[in-house]
This record gives sequence, C-alpha cells and structure tokens, in this order.
Amino acid sequence: MKSATVKAIIPPDHRLVVELPPELPAGPAEVVVRVLDTAAEKSGTGDELLASGLFGIWKDRSDIDDSVEFARRIRQRAERRHG
Repeated sequence: MKSATVKAIIPPDHRLVVELPPELPAGPAEVVVRVLDTAAEKSGTGDELLASGLFGIWKDRSDIDDSVEFARRIRQRAERRHG
C-alpha cells in the first residue's frame, strides 16, 4: 500500500485542496486529517540547540570538505525522493 504525508494549514473555511505526488495511483483512498498540537511543536532556544550536541557532529569527517555543500546535496536528494 502506497501512502503520502502532506502537511497543510486548515483555512477558516475548512476547505482543503491537496496536490498528491504523481506516483500515487488513481483510485479509492482513505484520507485522515490529524490536527497537530502546536504547543508540542514549540522549537527550542538557541542555547538548547547548542547544548544538544548537534553542532560539530561532522567536524571529524574526512569525506566532507564543504559542510554547506554537503548539506545542500542531502537536501536535494531528500526533495527528489519526496517529490
């Protein structure tokens, strides 16, 4: 069974138009709307991010000359994968 996750903001008129990836076959489907808890999505502070250990995780990798370009390539591959 193929599936897709599409994020959207429900407008005041509660009408939602969704464009699905072309790899999903036409035919019967089930649509489930899950309203996200915006309080749970609160982002952390900069200090929390610095303390998380995420900064510097690539510093000892010898295969990454340019971390900005490396991250760009990762994002591009992910975008192609998810349409």
